[in-house]
Parts: sequence; structure tokens; C-alpha cells
Amino acid sequence: MEKKMAQFDALLALSADEVVTHSFVRDIAISDGRTLALVTLDNGRDHTRPNTLGPLTLKEYAETMATLRDRAAKGEIHGVAVTGKPYILAAGADLTNASDIPSRAIAKQLAQQGHASLGALHGLGVPSFVFINGLALGGGVEIALNADYRTVDSSIPALALPEVFLGIIPGWGGAWLLPNLIGIENALKVIIENPLKNNRTLKAQDVLDLGIADVMFSPANFLEDSIRWADAVISGRTKVKRKNEPGKIERAVKWDVAISLARKMLESRIGTVAKSPYAALDLLKAAKNSDRATGFAAEDDTLANLITGDQFRASIYSFNLVQKRAKKPAGAPDRALAKPVTKVGVIGAGLMASQFALLFVRRLKVPVVITDLDRARVDKGLDYIRTEIATLLEKKRISPDEANRLNALVTGTTDKADFADCDWVIEAVFEELGVKQDVFADVEKHISESAVLATNTSSLSVEQIGAKLKHPERLVGFHFFNPVAVMPLIEVVKTPQTDDATLSTAMVTAAALYKNAVITADTPGFVVNRILAKLLGEAMHAVDTGTPFEVVNESIRPFGLPMTPFELLELVGLTVGAHVLDTHHAAFPDRFFESENLHRLAEHGKIFDRDGKGRITGFDKKAIAIVSGGTSPMSGEEILRRVEDGLADEIHRMLQEGVVSAPEDIDLCLLLGAGWPFQMGGATPYLDRVGASERVFGDTFHHPPIRGVE
Repeated sequence: MEKKMAQFDALLALSADEVVTHSFVRDIAISDGRTLALVTLDNGRDHTRPNTLGPLTLKEYAETMATLRDRAAKGEIHGVAVTGKPYILAAGADLTNASDIPSRAIAKQLAQQGHASLGALHGLGVPSFVFINGLALGGGVEIALNADYRTVDSSIPALALPEVFLGIIPGWGGAWLLPNLIGIENALKVIIENPLKNNRTLKAQDVLDLGIADVMFSPANFLEDSIRWADAVISGRTKVKRKNEPGKIERAVKWDVAISLARKMLESRIGTVAKSPYAALDLLKAAKNSDRATGFAAEDDTLANLITGDQFRASIYSFNLVQKRAKKPAGAPDRALAKPVTKVGVIGAGLMASQFALLFVRRLKVPVVITDLDRARVDKGLDYIRTEIATLLEKKRISPDEANRLNALVTGTTDKADFADCDWVIEAVFEELGVKQDVFADVEKHISESAVLATNTSSLSVEQIGAKLKHPERLVGFHFFNPVAVMPLIEVVKTPQTDDATLSTAMVTAAALYKNAVITADTPGFVVNRILAKLLGEAMHAVDTGTPFEVVNESIRPFGLPMTPFELLELVGLTVGAHVLDTHHAAFPDRFFESENLHRLAEHGKIFDRDGKGRITGFDKKAIAIVSGGTSPMSGEEILRRVEDGLADEIHRMLQEGVVSAPEDIDLCLLLGAGWPFQMGGATPYLDRVGASERVFGDTFHHPPIRGVE
């Protein structure tokens, strides 16, 4: 074993600061004089620091398994079980130093060490078990998959293989073991589909139904019940049958069909820029007929290629932004300055305002009052909120008691005097400066001097919105993204007058709403809309000058964006899109295009033809006719270069202007507010990699640039 592990010395040298998850062993007496060796994984920290699997952890785990194999050969133990510290099995590989891996050879060592260590649970000479007692992600799931049998606690918070989301693949056995355990269609769901759906995870019942676990027990006596069940398996009293294990028919017929359908789904949903989903798909396809050793060797090569590539490095950058920077927002005042929010007022009762009211009442659990011009509008807003609460109840996401409490907390009024005791008032009225100014000037007469005023404007000057206020220092921008309940970003806009107490209240409130907040200066479009306006403006400019829609769409593919520019325009609404472009052209006429054709498309109402299920079938003939007439079409390469250089220039200007404090904040906004893919790292790592930063301003956003290694 020592000689085998010595091959990983270069990898171990990178891990001096690893928080080691230790493998603690104790013997458990079971029936008929037999002994079960129970291995508990524990990093010695509380539950806020989950077990992770770095090179030193894997080395100790492998040494533990070698000792247990020797004991099994001597007849000292009759089974081995692995479990975790309370509430946690393991949260996967320790990625702390993943960006420091200097070569493909050492990256391959990481894959090989995982296989050598976790795979040792399979060849002990006695039955092996994993008791999934809590959170299991990535390598934590692969610990379990390498065992002969698995139990699961009915209360586990989540089980998932999220690797594809991070630009890699389940490379410690998962890509071969899972399809051969639960069938190809189920494995595709867990390994590819769920990660691409915002990292959807499995609950215990899912784990049992899929066949990942053989049996489920309640948390009250989970360990004791698992040991008794393992005893029954070891003694032969319990036989395990697996209904989803693939048979000959599935391998002969279903397997390749499922892979083909999955490939078509990926191409239509995410394009072909992201590498990891397709790499995982290739491994899953090969798992149909390959043996364990061949499957693991293929995982080694694939994981080594991905770990040293651009997309994984960008994914780690994205992961650190979301996990670390988002939790400590740049420029946020002391939380102690925040004012308490005990009642919320929402000005407006339309769809957006009603979504705000629902979010505030659900998360803050304080009274929320909505208002509008007349009672009919108010009642319509209340009906929407109560219907949504009823839907949450029907889906069992809230209890009947909670539904009753939420309904009781939401009220409506046409009298602004009912806002007198509100600590936080947010408007969601028509996007017109004069309207917003008058609304705030009116409501200020009725609220206390300490109340915070928030505007959800997406493009207007927050400072100008507060021009008629007696206390403009209590006004802050609080820009949500649609759909409000789903999108995790809020742009918190600070005007020159916004005081620290108001800004702190906004940041604390955003966190209480389970949102990530980025502080931006009061500038047109703030961050997300300014960048999207640049992208959409270039796309419309290309069409206006004679470039076909199809050429423009294809030219932007290298960004790996979740949708094309014209799909995005239809999603936000063509009228809204035209307004955004007009606003930015008015503010920056030398750099942002206006498009009369976009206004004509808005009047027409669509760009695409769609089938009955809303799927795009082609470009609308009338839309093509509307934009025809341009005489200077561009090639795809020319458009891509214009977009890359245009974005590099605009982001560089935004940083010089102090719109946000660093490139990381730009990328965080794009990841969380515009759905830009983790595997691209937002915008700035991509612009550095393709040379746009150097071309435009003679430098890079990151030093050194975030890119892969040879």
C-alpha cells in the first residue's frame, strides 16, 4: 500500500493546509460472534464545516481500508461499514487547492488517488456498507457507490453529483458505477440533468426509489437500524434485490437511445460550448459494456483533461465568488447600522409588486401591506398572493398553519396612511421617472422619518427618483431580477446621498430574503442591464446592417450563454428591450446603439415562430421582413470580435467609474442575475482568455488570467 500511495506524493505536496477528514474505526459486535468494523468520517469541526476529501484524507482512508482488508483476511472482521459525523457523510472533493494543480499528470493523480482510495471499499473480502447519515455530495456519493450495500437516513438534506455544474465529471467511480447500479436513464438524471437544473439535489426517498440506497431508516435510530440490517445481510437472513439494475434488454436497446436523446436535449438547451456534460455523456455511454477497471481508467483521463482546462478553472472562480465573495459583499457597511424591519409597504399591486409582497412575507414573516390606485387593483394583487400561498400549501412546501399566518400578514389598502408604521417601503410602479418621483413624494408624507425607501428601477437614476424627497438619504435602489422568487441577485444601488444606515438595512434585508446583494453606483443600467444592453445592442446593430438573425445567433455561441440574444429579447419583452437600448443610447450615444427595427419588432410582437409547447421552430417571416434592407452584413467572426471587444471596453470603463469595486463583482452579477454559466466564469475570465482585454486596454482583468494548464 505504501508503495502504491507513493505515486501520489506530488499531489500530497500541494495539500499541506488541508483540513483532514479522519477515518475513525471501532468494532461492533453483531450476531453469531461476528464483528462489523464501523468507519466514521470526521474532520473534527462542527457541522458548519462538512467533511471533505482531499489528498491527505484519501491517503488516510486508503490506509484504513488496507488495514481492514488484512483483518478481514485473518477472520477478525466480517463486514465493514462507513458513515459520517452527525448530519454529514461528505461534501465531496476538497477543491481548495484545485486551481494550483500545475500539470495534467498531477491532475490525473487526483483522479487515480480517488479511485485507489474509494475503490478499496469494494475489494475487502467481506461485505461493505455505507450508511448515508447526512449530506452527501460528489465524492461523498462515490464513497457510497463503491460499497456493496447502502442505507440512507430519511432526513438527509441532500444527495447529489454536482460535478458537471462545476465543469468536471464524477471521476471517482460515479460515471461508471451509477448507471450500472440504477440504469442509464436514472443515471443521466442524476449526473447531467439535475446539475444543469441549478444543481437540483435528491432527498432520501428519491435515493431509495432510484435504487442508490437499498433501504431507508428514520433518523431516531438510524445507526442502530443500519447495523442490524447489515448484520442480516452478512448472515444471509436478508437478500437484496435491485429493481433498477440494468439488464440485458436495457443494455441492448434502451442504453444507446437514452444517450442519443440526452445529447439532443443538451444541444438544444445549452449548445455545445460546455465540455463537461458531453464528457459525462461519453463516459455514461461507454459504461454500457466496459468493466470496472476500464471505466475507472476512462474517468481518470477525462477528469485530468477537464481539471487542467479553462472551464474548470473558471468554474472554481465562479464557485468561490458565490460561496465567499457573495457572503461578504464589497463596500457593505457594518450590519449593526441596519434598522429593524418590522413592517413592509409595497407601492403597486401588479405582478412584480405582488411577487415582492409574497417574498417579503415568506422570508421576513412580518406584516406586508400593498397599495395601488384603486381597490380593484389591490384586490387583484391580494388574490395573486393568496393563490400562490395556496399553491405552496398544495405542494407541501408550507404547512397549513404557516399558510394561515402568511395570509393573515398580507393586507391591501388604497390609503397611504396605512403605511405610517412601515419600516421599509418599496415601489414597483411604471418605469417612468415622473411617476416614481411623485409616488415617493406622496408616500413620504405618511411614513416615519426613519423608514427606508427602496426602488426597483432597472434603468432610471435612483438619485433623480428621489429628487422630490425631503430625506433623499433614506432612498436606495433595490433591483430584483425576474422571476423574483428564483433569481438570487439583488443590485443594491447607492446614490451620493444614501446614508450608511439605509445601505446597511438594504444589505441585511437582502440577506434575510435569501438573496445575494452586490452594491453598485447609481449609473444607467447598473451592472447587469448595462452589459446586456451592450450585447443586445451589438446583436441588433448587426441585424440592422444586413446580417441574418441566424448568423448573429451562431456568432455569440462561444460565450456559452443560456440563450441567444434574440431569445433573451423575447424573454424580457421586445418593448422592454427597446426601452433598455434607448436608455443606454441616450446615456452613452458613442458606444450604445439604438434600433428602430427593434421598436418595429416590438409592435409586431415576436421574432421567433414557436410550436404549441413554446419551442422555437424558426424565425418569424414578418420579423425577417422587418429587419431586411441592411447593406453591410458582417461575418460571424466580425460580430464575435465586436462583442468581445465591446464588452471588454464597457466593463473596463465601469471599473474605472467605480460602478462596482472589482471585476469579481461584475461576474457575480452576471452569474446570479443573468444566468451566465459557471463554466465560463462570468465575463471577465473569458475576455482575458480570448485576448479582448489586451486588445482593448492593454492589460487583463485578472493577474494572472484565469486559464487552464498544459
